[in-house]
Amino acid sequence: MKDPYANVTAVGMDVHYRFTTVTMRDANARVVRRERLDHRDDSALRRKLKQWPAGVPIVLEASFGWAWLTDLMLELGLRPQLSNCWKLKQMRKARGWAKTNKKDADLLSLLPFEAGDWWKVWMAPPAVRDRRERMRHRSSLVAMQTGTKNRISGVLHRHGILHEFTDLFGVGGRRFLVELCRAGGTEERPFSVGAWTSLQSLLSLLDHVRWQLAGIARELRGQLDRSPLARRLDGIPGIGLILAYTLMAEIGQIERFESHRALASYSLLAPIANDTGDPDGKPPLGRRLGQRGNRTLKWAFIEAAHGAVRSGGKWRRLFDSVTEGGRRNRTRGYIKVARELVKVVYVVWSKQMDYTDTPPARPGRRVRSRGKSVLRDTRSGTGQPYRPMAAVR
Repeated sequence: MKDPYANVTAVGMDVHYRFTTVTMRDANARVVRRERLDHRDDSALRRKLKQWPAGVPIVLEASFGWAWLTDLMLELGLRPQLSNCWKLKQMRKARGWAKTNKKDADLLSLLPFEAGDWWKVWMAPPAVRDRRERMRHRSSLVAMQTGTKNRISGVLHRHGILHEFTDLFGVGGRRFLVELCRAGGTEERPFSVGAWTSLQSLLSLLDHVRWQLAGIARELRGQLDRSPLARRLDGIPGIGLILAYTLMAEIGQIERFESHRALASYSLLAPIANDTGDPDGKPPLGRRLGQRGNRTLKWAFIEAAHGAVRSGGKWRRLFDSVTEGGRRNRTRGYIKVARELVKVVYVVWSKQMDYTDTPPARPGRRVRSRGKSVLRDTRSGTGQPYRPMAAVR
């Protein structure tokens, strides 16, 4: 019996929740087979994938739901690859194709024939995805906690109940809220039945969310001693326990970035501009940050920048140099500090070294010594001469 997959050299998969549309091409990029995979029958799905040729590139979009299917294909010895969704969209527009399941699978199956891998996206391993799942779950809990606090404050505001607490949800503020629930409001402004029930429910929800967040924090602290990388990142000014694990989860592997500039671009902290046709010497027009990258990383580095500026030292001086002492362009100042933190994180992670405020000078670099500029003549940290000795004749 003839093998239906004998001539297949590239596969494109348009993945949906319940099914996947598949296009297969031969070495001449001609469509030789189309299939539809049903996700509801796992055993039938496995039998079908086992028939596919090993070593053939199988391309699917890096959209929601790719992880479980790629794990299954890797388990069966297949070769899945992820494509950039936005670039695929632009490619479809350039060709003037309509967006259908069949057209998407056809376009994905053409990507292995492209010159270069400009369309590829890094496929995060299960360990990285699990860490991301945990930290993003924590982020959703923090957002839920903030929303619950806002709704509690809204209940008090709608009923005209005032308080003098700087932190309504601190120790004293919580006693005040519990007493309000017990008494059903104040003598002057009692709660309606609906408001009283809502406040009780919101306080109970807030306690539960806080308990969940405390459990995650305890788990992360327990892992800190077993993770040298987390300890190193935790030692950088502005980066605490939570941000350290967030950076580890979102970056995944530092080796996939060739330099700190690539990491900054991925973190949406590399400025871009529209300077085509502008004469040299003038500032670029439309200078701004990018919009396509990892927004969680951008948030994490900006948060770390706020903490680093509060810590003072060279980070505060860098912030002040951009913002005229904090009087102007404060957002730009935090972005500048965040960009420098990207460089520090890249060096600390890639070189596996601890952070120091005064890093050793590079070999051959001029350093200040008692007011004089001298040339450093030893390799940093080794004591070896920078210049090679003359060969013995």
